[in-house]
Amino acid sequence: MDMPVKSDSEFEGLLKLARDRSVDGRTRLVQSVGDLFFDTDKILSDRERSLMTEILRQLIHDVEMSVRLALSERLATEDSAPKELIQILANSEIEVAYPILRESSVLQDIDLIEIIQHRTMNHQLAVAMRDSLSESVSDALVETRNSDVIKTLLDNSGAKISAQTLEYLVEQSKTIDIFQNPLLHRKDLGSELARRMYWWVSAALREHITNAFNLTPEDLEEYIEDAVDGLVMGETAAGGTNKGATLASQLNQEKRITPDLLVQTLRQGEVTLFEDLFAELSGLRPKLVRRFIFEPGGQGLAIACKAVSIAKSDFASIFLLSRSARPGEKIVDPDELSGVLAFYDGIKPLTAKKVLRRWHRDPDFLFALKQLEVSQGSEHRS
Repeated sequence: MDMPVKSDSEFEGLLKLARDRSVDGRTRLVQSVGDLFFDTDKILSDRERSLMTEILRQLIHDVEMSVRLALSERLATEDSAPKELIQILANSEIEVAYPILRESSVLQDIDLIEIIQHRTMNHQLAVAMRDSLSESVSDALVETRNSDVIKTLLDNSGAKISAQTLEYLVEQSKTIDIFQNPLLHRKDLGSELARRMYWWVSAALREHITNAFNLTPEDLEEYIEDAVDGLVMGETAAGGTNKGATLASQLNQEKRITPDLLVQTLRQGEVTLFEDLFAELSGLRPKLVRRFIFEPGGQGLAIACKAVSIAKSDFASIFLLSRSARPGEKIVDPDELSGVLAFYDGIKPLTAKKVLRRWHRDPDFLFALKQLEVSQGSEHRS
């Protein structure tokens, strides 16, 4: 049997406060009802609980911020708190809403998604920090396209994120650096996505990838081989159509044409694919790239590599591997290597970019430039 909720004196006190229309009177009424609502020594009947909830609902907007905040903090951990009141508090200003959004178990996914879609970024951040989140709520947070909200979500180990959404965020991490570290520290990322990120993260995060996902250099090399194999599969399929240029264009749009990929492509003997990849990266015609590979000296290749900011060590690998594509003798003369590296060092990046732009307009300019550079080199050596 339910115990009475209040004594006669308590009842008279509430009636008196209810007649007081002032802000102070309404504030004290909410405080009194709240105290009775949370009084563990009293058992409320369903009717009494419903009545008190209605009083709080009607007066909640008329009381001071400190009272609403106190009520929010008390209701946040109450599993049996009235849902209607919880929804009102959750949609209030963030100071009041924060405890509810962070902790209340009364809010369902549909409530949280509604708040994410219609309230402020601070409300979204509070939701992203909840101890646990379903995939549907995580998707709603990602759909905000707010990088701070998404980073907070990624930092939350209690948030479930679907494989499809993780794959999307991995692609986004190419250009949004703040996603990279939290992504790589998520247990649900998986080694396949980690390997994909290897090519655009910092050296420190690359080391984390190899350690955290138990990947060896051989694993990563195999991944490159698979990528290259995937690119060249069906190269002459579909009526003999070469798909290399199309695939190279797609990779360039995704910023996946890296020095590592270029070197590995040559190492696998895929010279035609290298031509398409380098042509896409530099904006040059594949035929001109092919001329770079087969011409003696390697000055054209050096200029093009300098223009697209390929480091000297990577250029040296590309040069050596490209020599193996030429017919006949495949051993590189040490003097040829030292000469082209010295030539590479002497090229100013701005000059290389200007030459590259000229080649875009007039590919035949190559030989005149080459003769000019060689003669200048001879003058310097003499």
